[in-house]
Amino acid sequence: MATKRDYYEVLGVSRDASQEEIKKAYRSLAKKYHPDVSTDPNATEKFAEIQVAYDCLSNPEKKANYDRFGTEDMNGFASGGTEGGFGFEDIFSSFFGGFGANTRSRSGAKRGSDLQVDVTITFEEAAFGVEKKITVTKLDTCSKCAGLGAESKDDIETCKRCNGRGTIITQQNTILGMMRSENTCPDCGGTGKKIKHVCSECNGSGRVRRVKTLNVKIPSGIADDQVIRLSGEGEAGIKGGSAGDLLIHVNVKKHDIFERDGNNILLDLPITFSQAALGASIEIKTLYGLVNLKIPSGIQSGTKLKLSGKGIDNKINGKKGDQIVTVTVVTPNSLTAEQKKIFTELSKTDETKNNNIFERIKNFFKSKNN
Repeated sequence: MATKRDYYEVLGVSRDASQEEIKKAYRSLAKKYHPDVSTDPNATEKFAEIQVAYDCLSNPEKKANYDRFGTEDMNGFASGGTEGGFGFEDIFSSFFGGFGANTRSRSGAKRGSDLQVDVTITFEEAAFGVEKKITVTKLDTCSKCAGLGAESKDDIETCKRCNGRGTIITQQNTILGMMRSENTCPDCGGTGKKIKHVCSECNGSGRVRRVKTLNVKIPSGIADDQVIRLSGEGEAGIKGGSAGDLLIHVNVKKHDIFERDGNNILLDLPITFSQAALGASIEIKTLYGLVNLKIPSGIQSGTKLKLSGKGIDNKINGKKGDQIVTVTVVTPNSLTAEQKKIFTELSKTDETKNNNIFERIKNFFKSKNN
C-alpha cells in the first residue's frame, strides 16, 4: 500500500504557509491537473490528491489536527494514524474501556469532501447576473449499487465476528489490573456488515469518478473573489454519509472604463477647458446604455456628478447603487494658431477686477460671437 504523501508537499508550500499562499498554490495546481484540460496521464489521481490536501489545509480545525497529529481528524488518528506506535484509541482502550472507539461512527459513514472550482465572468455579468455551465470531476455515488458497494442487497450480510455490532470486546492485563475494552471490529471496519461480492462498477467503494455539468445561477451584484456554495454538489459521502459541497470561486474581469465601489459604478470623464468654462451636454456610457450628462458651466476638475439609479441592482443585499462621474478638466498641451490667439486675448483681461475665470471665459466667447 502506497504511503500517503505529506499534504504540504502535495501543494508545494511550507508548513508555515498562510491561507492565502495555500489557496494560491491550490488554484495553480488544480488548473494544471484538472482532468478536463491536463494531458498528464495521471491527472485524475493527481487532481484528487491535490483536492484532498487542500480540503484539509484550508480548514483551520483539520489543519491544526494534521500539524499536530499527522491526520486531519481525530477519527483518523484514533484508527491508527501514528505509524508503528499507539494512537489515542490505544490509550483510551487500555485505561478507560475504549472511549476512543465509542466516539466513532459505527456505520462507517463519512461526509464527502468539499470541492472548489473557479469561474470567470465579465463586469456586466457580475452587475446583471448570469447563468454559467460549471463542469466538475468528482467522486459520485455509484449508480449501479446506489452506494452500497455490493453487487446486490443479498450480497450484504451481518459481520460474523462482531454479530453486527461493529465493535468487539477484548480484555487485557494492565498495570491497573484487568481492563475490558471495546474496539472497532477489524473485519468489518465498524460497519457491522460484510460484503460477499463487491460491486463490479465501483469495486466496493460505493463511489465512482465522473464528470458532471451544472447550470449555476450567479446573482446580480456578485463581487470579485466571492464564493457561491452549492450544498450537496461536492463528492459523495462514504457508506451513507452526506455529500460535500461545491464552492464556486468567482473572478470578475476588470472593465475598460468602469470601476466598482460597493453598488456604485465609478467613471472618470475628461472634458475640455471650454466645456468646463461654458458648460456642455455630453453623451456618456452607463451599464444601461448611453445617457446625456449635463456639465454645468464653471465646473472644477475633480467634481463628482451623480446619475441616480444607474449603479448595480444588487439582488444579494437588495440595494441599488448610482453612477458617480468624476470630471477631469484637461489642459491642452498642443494648440493651433487660432487657439493660441484666443488664449492670448483672454490673458489680457483684467484678472484683478473679476476673480471668476470661468465667468470671464464665458463672457469672452459671448463677445466673440456678437
